[in-house]
Amino acid sequence: MSRPSFLIGLIGQGIAGSLSPAMHEEEGFQQGFGYVYRRIDLDVLGVNADALPQLLADAEHMGFNGLNITHPCKQRVIEHLDELSDDARALGAVNTVLLKDGKRIGHNTDWSGFAKSFKRGLPDASLARVVQLGAGGAGAAVAHATLAMGAAELTIFDVDPARAGGLADDLQRRFPAASVKAGSDLPAAMRAATGLINATPIGMNKHPGLPLPAELLHRDLWVADIVYFPLETELIRTARDLGCRTLPGGGMAVYQAVDAFEIFTGRTPDAERMFAHFQSLVGR
Repeated sequence: MSRPSFLIGLIGQGIAGSLSPAMHEEEGFQQGFGYVYRRIDLDVLGVNADALPQLLADAEHMGFNGLNITHPCKQRVIEHLDELSDDARALGAVNTVLLKDGKRIGHNTDWSGFAKSFKRGLPDASLARVVQLGAGGAGAAVAHATLAMGAAELTIFDVDPARAGGLADDLQRRFPAASVKAGSDLPAAMRAATGLINATPIGMNKHPGLPLPAELLHRDLWVADIVYFPLETELIRTARDLGCRTLPGGGMAVYQAVDAFEIFTGRTPDAERMFAHFQSLVGR
């Protein structure tokens, strides 16, 4: 009997460093079936997000089973899909597309990836008053996850106050039991906060530094980052040295892949095995 095999791709810009191919292929190997994961890099192809319709059609014609979608295509891809999961529709962003029976079905595993990582790494952390920095695509997914986990108050800050306000209004409609607002006074919000989430690019190798003044951190906070290049950002290191409980960004990267793998294959992956493999990759 022939073993099942899967052909998966990642569409995005500047994705040469993505660890998704290695994580997916290794888990497929461990599960005993063929699994090939290809990067479809807009920069390498010399195109932009306007090429999405052609790239999706080409993937279908070549027999791809699914695609992961990353910057700058997570919103743009939606108009080219046949169906959306409830979460993808609510977030207005898709990072996983299942190609099956002639249909393109969009999902969002960014939010579930953050939620699972949070429950694993900070299982009893207080969600009474959470401050989030960043209201972009990743920020929308993380904020959705935070409220879905039961946050009572969420205050969102962004370099673009209008973007923070728009996201807060949207989330408030979806989570009426919580208090969601755009922040205007970061020091005051931080004094009252039980937790802090960094959903900005600050801390990445390309954007080093802290996303807020270090003096606003205090030891009663938990601190979560979604940046995982490097795995230990300056924010995580500074917070840990203060005595804060911390959650590095690697967990979200792993668990979004865990959920995408299950969507693509219908098989439940071994999340701890994928986590260990991810850490070995980052360690290199």
